[in-house]
Amino acid sequence: MIREKTSFVYVTYIQSTPQKVFEAITKPDLAKRYWGHENVSDWQPGSNWQHLRANDERTVELVGKVIEVSPPTRLVITWANASQASDPDAHSRVTFEVEEYDSMVRLTVTHDELEAESGMAKGVSKGWPIVLSSMKSFLETGQGLDVFAKPKAA
Repeated sequence: MIREKTSFVYVTYIQSTPQKVFEAITKPDLAKRYWGHENVSDWQPGSNWQHLRANDERTVELVGKVIEVSPPTRLVITWANASQASDPDAHSRVTFEVEEYDSMVRLTVTHDELEAESGMAKGVSKGWPIVLSSMKSFLETGQGLDVFAKPKAA
């Protein structure tokens, strides 16, 4: 049975430099300030990366491989829940494209090869907008958003 795939694309403009945006994605001490997680890797093609909860337990929540890296303009990684790391069908792909755009940066995040209607597809469609909004706030003001916030009940 062929599983239907879907993708998610998010574009935002950030008053920053390509280098600072790229570092915000790849440097654990920066990522935890706007994401609540650290992205840990040596960022070489073929290397593993881990998405660690920035708390006392330091739970590994996501894992993957570095596919392509061209600082400060492009990063491509695979992405899977840590509990599904051994299932190749559970891996999706995330591409970060960082482009100078006049005096700012255009960041395009494409999360593709997602199984349609999966928990991961539903999660990233809600997760990426707040994480990337938090990154924008962090880079522009020094303060990220609460990425763990929940909608208020009506």
